[in-house]
Amino acid sequence: MDHDLPPVGSTAEIMLEVTHADTAPALGSGDVPVLATPRLLALAEQATVAAVHDALAPPLTSVGTRVELDHVHATPVGHKVVVRAVLVHTEGRTLQFEVTAEHPADRRLVGHGRISRVVVDRDRFLGRLG
Repeated sequence: MDHDLPPVGSTAEIMLEVTHADTAPALGSGDVPVLATPRLLALAEQATVAAVHDALAPPLTSVGTRVELDHVHATPVGHKVVVRAVLVHTEGRTLQFEVTAEHPADRRLVGHGRISRVVVDRDRFLGRLG
């Protein structure tokens, strides 16, 4: 692949005010009405995509390949959470991100982890799916 990769340090933040649609019962991941872990993961992935979006000129995009996520504090409906992704390492076409989530009001840690994505040519990738 002859294209430049996004620079280490690329970052993005996503903010969400938790609604009932974001809770564990709504997503089938539990019965406590707080931010669901799958929703937190989706926010973290969204932040990684946003962090490198402008640096990946078409036809390039990135696809997720690995996730490690610790969800350490509950977020009730009506409260906000901010998820931040930082590109910390590149190797070949692989992008490695550190992600953190916190309550913006008191900066209490909600979750943290690492996400890996691989840069691909969108058309070639889709063409291999048959």
